[in-house]
Amino acid sequence: MSEGDSVGESVHGKPSMVYRFFTRLGQGWYIVTYALGIYHLNLFIAFLSPKVDPSLMEDSDDGPSLPTKQSEEFRPFIRRLPEFKFWHAATKGILVAMVCTFFEAFNVPVFWPILVMYFIMLFCITMKRQIKHMIKYRYIPFTHGKRTYKGKEDVGKAFAS
Repeated sequence: MSEGDSVGESVHGKPSMVYRFFTRLGQGWYIVTYALGIYHLNLFIAFLSPKVDPSLMEDSDDGPSLPTKQSEEFRPFIRRLPEFKFWHAATKGILVAMVCTFFEAFNVPVFWPILVMYFIMLFCITMKRQIKHMIKYRYIPFTHGKRTYKGKEDVGKAFAS
């Protein structure tokens, strides 16, 4: 091999700029990524939660509650964190994490598989608790493509008026 033929080296024997860029990019930033994941998990839990927690309203009759029986009045699901605010906060979190990668102080050397396993465990435990809460108080934070009309007759009436 002649000088400069090895991978990542320039003609003068120093690493090329492209090689240094990708080497620096692949260093880690595991703490920043982990913090971003925890932040997104908290946003997601707030997105799935009702604005008024039914467990707090169970003892008192002074406020609105979600219907628990078929005969009760339907109240739409109101999120604690609306969708637009969820996406806005998630985007801001990503931008802050990207800015943090410009500072070497945030590149803490850690054994990343431990962080991944801890995040998976935290996600599973948190979602299990949230799903149990949703089942106990009978609320579903998502719609499943529900129709807003009963049939073709309703559409014809809507256009006729």
